[in-house]
Formats: sequence, structure tokens, C-alpha cells
Amino acid sequence: MSDARQAIEAARFAGAEQRAPKELRAAQEEIASAQRHLQAQQYSRARDDALEAKRRATIALSNAERVPKVPP
Repeated sequence: MSDARQAIEAARFAGAEQRAPKELRAAQEEIASAQRHLQAQQYSRARDDALEAKRRATIALSNAERVPKVPP
């Protein structure tokens, strides 16, 4: 789950909240689901959700880096 959290943070740092919000939100939802499964001792599901969170965060990062920054 640490890898997924780091990927989400990297996407956020790259501006995904503004430039890839849908993808970032999906990653955040997956990591929240992974945490719930972990607490329920459903380790396989937690792992699957964490991997999906990382995948989605990577997409968010990629999309955020492709979209030009809009000056304030």
C-alpha cells in the first residue's frame, strides 16, 4: 500500500487534483477500499485494490504531466 500512497502523492504533486481529477479520485477510492479490506483482514482484496490504486495514480500522474499548467 505504501507504493500506492506514494504514487498518489506524486500525482497530487504533479497537479493531478486540477489536471486529472477523475483519475486521481479513482486512485484515492481504490486505496480507501484497500484500507477497509486490510482492516477486515481480507488481505488478498486489499493487495488487489492497492495495486489498482497505484495503476490509477500512475495514469493520473501521466495525464497531469501532459496537460499544460494554466497560470493563476
